[in-house]
Amino acid sequence: MKISAVPFASLDPLTAYSLWKLRQDVFVVEQEAAYPDLDGRDLDPATRHVVMENDDGVVLGCARVLDDGQEWRIGRVALHRTVRGQGWADQIMQAALQVCPDRDVVLDAQSPLAGWYGTYGFVVTGLEFLDDGIPHLPMRLRRS
Repeated sequence: MKISAVPFASLDPLTAYSLWKLRQDVFVVEQEAAYPDLDGRDLDPATRHVVMENDDGVVLGCARVLDDGQEWRIGRVALHRTVRGQGWADQIMQAALQVCPDRDVVLDAQSPLAGWYGTYGFVVTGLEFLDDGIPHLPMRLRRS
């Protein structure tokens, strides 16, 4: 597997399409959350797309790192169902955190995954809320 963290301008069209298809398959279809995935933030020059591809160039995992000014925001963490439970999410998260220097990192964790994010030092910072009907917890990794 190859994992890279690149701006949108560095994604070739097939990789970009595959990345968006994976996010759609996981969040919209599998989790039945109809939401505007293509929110314009993918195109921001400061955004980094963490992409995991197999040797054939098939996108099997991803995350998105946004520059929110005072902090970094990690989101859209997804794995294709065929590679879940094999430790690849850890590799994606480590790659995402490597592109978040010198500032706090925030994310909205699906509630069952809060413990996993906690292994990276994230702590819950607020009350549980529903996002598209899925329980989430706001979390922060303090670096300042």
